Amino acid sequence: MTMVDRGLLLILSGPAGVGKGTVCKALRERMPELVYSVSATTRSPRPGEVDGVNYFFKSKEEFQRMIEQDELLEWAEYVGNFYGTPRKFVDEMLSLGKDVILEIEVQGALQVKDRFPQGTFLFLAPPDLNELENRIVGRGTETEDVIRKRMEVARAEIELMDHYDYVVVNDVIESACDRIQAIITAEHLKKERQVHKYRKWLKEVE
Repeated sequence: MTMVDRGLLLILSGPAGVGKGTVCKALRERMPELVYSVSATTRSPRPGEVDGVNYFFKSKEEFQRMIEQDELLEWAEYVGNFYGTPRKFVDEMLSLGKDVILEIEVQGALQVKDRFPQGTFLFLAPPDLNELENRIVGRGTETEDVIRKRMEVARAEIELMDHYDYVVVNDVIESACDRIQAIITAEHLKKERQVHKYRKWLKEVE
């Protein structure tokens, strides 16, 4: 299969509270053909979250088995919980020519970059750190201690921005989605994804 036939693997990550889930949901509503890769996690479901839709909720024992059997494209421990991306589903969708988006933490994104450098890596950034903290507090689901730890981690994660291909500021959800759609279009039009098709045409008319 040539690059033009294979789907894009899009990795969307950024600090906790930046709005990855909200932006990803809005993007998928615009682009229903975009395949969402559901992550596995050991954290407890938040209100309204559904197993197999938002996450595959696993015990720590189940997650450890997935690691040992190399069933994860990436995995990371974050604030006491484990997160990971099941490998088989992603490979199958890309082979079918479908674009797949991973909404994952920064640690996991860097693992994917080591294993799948041809992916497209998007860092979703807050307008500023004060806004990021306000969003985390606004969830009403974390204690003050967890909020403090998340902000410490967020500062460290922003320092890793250089490892990404694009930085998208999530100031307004619709604007963030516009930017990501433009990136997807540009990635599909890259020379490396198109040249094989035209070389084939040229050979056919020789």
